[in-house]
Amino acid sequence: MNPSLFIFVSIAAALLLLLVWALRAPRKNFREKFDLDSLEESGRRHATYFALMRQAAAPDDMQFLLKRGSRALARRVHKERRRVCLLYLGQLRDDFQRLQRLARAVAALSPSVGTRQELERFSLGLQFSLRYQILRLRFSYGLLPIRQLNALSHMVSELAAQMETSMKELGERAAMAAKIASSFDSNGVDVV
Repeated sequence: MNPSLFIFVSIAAALLLLLVWALRAPRKNFREKFDLDSLEESGRRHATYFALMRQAAAPDDMQFLLKRGSRALARRVHKERRRVCLLYLGQLRDDFQRLQRLARAVAALSPSVGTRQELERFSLGLQFSLRYQILRLRFSYGLLPIRQLNALSHMVSELAAQMETSMKELGERAAMAAKIASSFDSNGVDVV
């Protein structure tokens, strides 16, 4: 088989599998499996600590250490700062995954979520995963790419804001439905 034909067939098969996955019906028992405790966490914990990460990656501190301290001290501080940034990156990933679970729960509860929204959520997950892995590699090699970390943090913040809006809309719909339901008596007659 021609190598380019093999690659084409492989890509086509992968895209077909993604399409089938995106078009599948949502799981009925998802509501039962969803952890309601995760709703209480805002998904914005990372924003609280981003200023500290920016300071940890600032080159001014390292230059000061090189001037006032030893090279060994500067290397040790740089290594520790990289470690802290990697820990932050891991927490950022945890926040994103928590928000993705919340998005799936909102989608399961909302009748208006369609295939397009599911594909967007899947695409966002792929984008995040790719950026996360690239950043992790860069941190592991000793770089402190704060601009890319900021972009990833911003992506999680936007998802958190979308989830807050979706939850608010879902709550408003539920309140409206409860109000309408309470206006009927047990025979289905409007008592208002």
